[in-house]
Amino acid sequence: MEWIKSIAPNLAAYFKNFVESIEQTYQMLFWSGIISFVIGLFFGVILIVTKKDGIKPNAVIFHILDKIVSFFRAIPFLILLIFLIPLTRSIVGTAIGVKGAILPLVFGCVPFFTRQVQAALSRVDPGKIEAAKSMGSGTIGIIFRVYLHEAVPDLIRVTVITAISLIGLTTMAGAVGAGGLGAFAINFGQGLNHTDIIYVCVALLLIVVLLLQGIGDALAKNTTNKSLIRKKHK
Repeated sequence: MEWIKSIAPNLAAYFKNFVESIEQTYQMLFWSGIISFVIGLFFGVILIVTKKDGIKPNAVIFHILDKIVSFFRAIPFLILLIFLIPLTRSIVGTAIGVKGAILPLVFGCVPFFTRQVQAALSRVDPGKIEAAKSMGSGTIGIIFRVYLHEAVPDLIRVTVITAISLIGLTTMAGAVGAGGLGAFAINFGQGLNHTDIIYVCVALLLIVVLLLQGIGDALAKNTTNKSLIRKKHK
């Protein structure tokens, strides 16, 4: 604490609030990230499978889902937060705090991740899909054994991109009552003119982003190398 006081005296005065804001940001990232990953991956797969030249073409499902994703992607997140207040209150009972931020964060993140997954899966070699079909693989088999299996490095990369984007969404959610580092930087940093608090919050977010990017790059590189080794053996 003495070291913190020496470099950021105002942060030391509100250190308990700072720790609480970190916990709130973590909770928002974890829960909205897990939910968005599952839903976005599912929707991305559906779009790839049901497209015109997909393995199970269905124009109705594809166009409905495509339009819904495009609609929510087009809405700025702060406006989406306000737009979803009645729905958030009806589902979770409140539109403020971490609890009230999860639903808007999911709505803001899922469309972005869905498009990222769709792009990643579209880069899978069509020849491998045709080979799987010729060997009798069904729709589920092709999805898991070809699409998801071959796209692992790209899926890791887009997941990291989405996670970094989600960090930005949590800070915006904090500006309108969700808590977290965004709210802490605004209320105790900008609001009270404590620049050291702002600097520490920015530095902490930068470190988190760099760690996520580094871990994601390492995992993507590792899985890419394994794929190349399997190809050479074949």
